[in-house]
Amino acid sequence: MAFSTFLIYKIILVLCVFTLALVVAMYSTYAERKVAAFLQDRLGPNRAGPFGILQPLADGLKMFMKEEIIPNVSNKWLFILGPSIAMLTACMTGVVIPWGPAYQGASGTFPLQITDVNIGILYLFGVVSIGVYGIMIGGWASNNKFALLGAIRASSQMISYEVAMGLSIIALIMTTGTLSVGEIVAQQSGWHWNIFYQPLGFLIFIICAFAETNRTPFDLPECESELVGGYHTEYSSMKLGFYLFAEYINMFISSAVMACLFFGGYNFPFIHIHAPLLASIVGFLIMMAKTCFFIFFFMWIRWTVPRFRYDQLMNLGWKILIPLSILNIFITGIVMWLQHKI
Repeated sequence: MAFSTFLIYKIILVLCVFTLALVVAMYSTYAERKVAAFLQDRLGPNRAGPFGILQPLADGLKMFMKEEIIPNVSNKWLFILGPSIAMLTACMTGVVIPWGPAYQGASGTFPLQITDVNIGILYLFGVVSIGVYGIMIGGWASNNKFALLGAIRASSQMISYEVAMGLSIIALIMTTGTLSVGEIVAQQSGWHWNIFYQPLGFLIFIICAFAETNRTPFDLPECESELVGGYHTEYSSMKLGFYLFAEYINMFISSAVMACLFFGGYNFPFIHIHAPLLASIVGFLIMMAKTCFFIFFFMWIRWTVPRFRYDQLMNLGWKILIPLSILNIFITGIVMWLQHKI
């Protein structure tokens, strides 16, 4: 494959993944309202177009039309930088996710993955950890005590649960022997999904994913009864939109990561397609179906489980999930030793 063709393909793939993340995030707001309405025996949005499908476009237009307000007492540069970092880090996490099997064309191989670095999991954790700065900077720059308390809550919550999440992945890395997300997905062809080998690791990971994305029952940073709107209390217009979009993009990427690491990614048993283009399309649809299932699960939990108290949240992270993660590592090591794999 010529370098110019490769470069053009990568640019197109970057634009496609970025657009996909934005569209999914935009319509996740619509889906969440519909799921909430179904669980509460209501109709949900139904006036903006057929079945209310134009509601996300109306909400986006409303965000753009709102007045941009920057408090006089705020640090203006950091006030703008906060939501920008949150949005940037949310979009950066999608570059190491394989969205489907590589397409074997006449001009060469075209992988449906922006980049397959051999330390993809470390890259994911590195970018996620940077996202903490977007929330902390936004809350501190607002010069508002409610925003600052929300930012402190959010950053301490995310840092605490990143420890348990990282430890849960160590056992998975021991099992797969690689840090490459693409290689982990390739190893799960057929029924060799990692969920069957690491059920405890998956349980810890998905609980931490709820905390990392500030979703109920871990939405303490935005607790309206104590902190008004939390770390984005002073934000309006598209600066607020960036924070809200980042949350939904993080939920989408977290769902895609769980599908890749534990549920085979684009692999599905008994589906073997030899036509290259059709195989890539079907693989992408399988990957999106698994991702959408986890997005639905995020929404289902939000409208089912009540919010934790903050002390309960921190106790769960430090006193339960971290010891369980360490125990899972020991169990995995013992099983591998018994099977003569180490």
